[in-house]
Amino acid sequence: MNKILLYNTLNRKKQEFKPLKSGKAGLYTCGPTVYDFAHVGNLRTYIFEDVLRRTLEYNGYKVKQVMNITDVGHLTSDADSGEDKLEKGAKRENKTVWEIAEFYTKVFKENFKDLNIQEPHIWCKATDYIKEQIKFVKKLEKKGLTYKTSDGVYFNTSKYPDYAKLAKLNLEGQKEGVRVEVNQEKKNPTDFALWKFSASRRQMEWKSPWGTGFPGWHLECSAMSIKHLGKEFDIHCGGVDHIPVHHTNERAQNWGTTGKDESVKFWLHGEFLLINKDRMGKSEGNFITIQTLKDKGISPLAYRYFLLQAHYRTKLNFSWEALEAAQTGYDNLIRDISNLDPPSLKLRRGGKESGSLPKFEEKFIKAINDDLNMPEALAVLRSLVKSDSPSSAKRQTIIQFDKVLGLNLNQYKKEKALSPEVQKLIDERQQARQEKDFKKADELRHKLEKQGIKINDKADGGYEVE
Repeated sequence: MNKILLYNTLNRKKQEFKPLKSGKAGLYTCGPTVYDFAHVGNLRTYIFEDVLRRTLEYNGYKVKQVMNITDVGHLTSDADSGEDKLEKGAKRENKTVWEIAEFYTKVFKENFKDLNIQEPHIWCKATDYIKEQIKFVKKLEKKGLTYKTSDGVYFNTSKYPDYAKLAKLNLEGQKEGVRVEVNQEKKNPTDFALWKFSASRRQMEWKSPWGTGFPGWHLECSAMSIKHLGKEFDIHCGGVDHIPVHHTNERAQNWGTTGKDESVKFWLHGEFLLINKDRMGKSEGNFITIQTLKDKGISPLAYRYFLLQAHYRTKLNFSWEALEAAQTGYDNLIRDISNLDPPSLKLRRGGKESGSLPKFEEKFIKAINDDLNMPEALAVLRSLVKSDSPSSAKRQTIIQFDKVLGLNLNQYKKEKALSPEVQKLIDERQQARQEKDFKKADELRHKLEKQGIKINDKADGGYEVE
């Protein structure tokens, strides 16, 4: 297989991807908390993860992707305090938490379809894995890594010597209340809840050995990823905001229960989408949804095209002017590709190798395998479209590239709907051409042009209608 370089947050450098099992890749991608619509900044992360999976598959790996649905346990504060976001959403809309979770999960999956993001092989709802999470906490407890307070069961981060590594935290210089709010019962500022007790009656709560309550947000991802991908797996992804708390805590839990120094080999993180140089987010009140884009005349795939023009590890500023430019660029690309001939039968039967153009294929693979360099991959695509390569071979190569780009590029020019009268004139003109009566053919062409129908004759004797 080709060499793939990925930027590993754990080591802050590009490393060659070497899977734990030959030809296979285990991929866990942190999913949404389904209490509200996902904004386009959230969706940037899922597109980067989709490109990662597509790149692995393009290189011949069999990928197993797992994604969680957080429908309980994500509190409004990283300090394990505040209201559960699902409970908050339920109050906002006067619905049950179950109805909120079901509705926003459905919308999220519709966003995936709009953006041509492949669904994971396994969706995991946190509420479906309560038993597994309780069992997980029991293992940590047995190893002496937990303690109980008045509001829950906590992980003692001082027991994990390597806790600070992923986020490069300065634990010695860290003051109480800088990273998390003050909790007088915590032994260490960075300790986090594994199981929270219900302060009052909740819609989502379960009995446990420690008391009635609900799991912590970090717990679900560790329990579900290990259940489906094993004690060691290849890649864990998310947004950069997950590094200092969520993923750092997951890593600690994984170590605690598996005993592995590094249960996850590669940690990959996508950068923020900014708006007016500030982070886009629900808490900032400036989030924009896919429906907002549609209402503004921006297609979801044009938005995907916009995102692919920047590397996933660079901040990207959102503006309507940039989105409109991306829409124009995407439309022009589709227009140019739609005029290409279909792959010949020989190429279609021959598959990827005989159908592609090696020079462009090599450049494309080099780009995507260099830490998902999509701006460079798009440059290769544009160069291919403008090249003087055979039309059918260009389309065949573009079809291959689109397995990674996911832009629905294999589109053909739509023929105009023709009235029976117009079609009759076209058929008469074709007959005249075959009989080499070019005078009559020209007369019929002019007659069609007066009706707004332009005929482009092709070298093979066929024609194209504009």
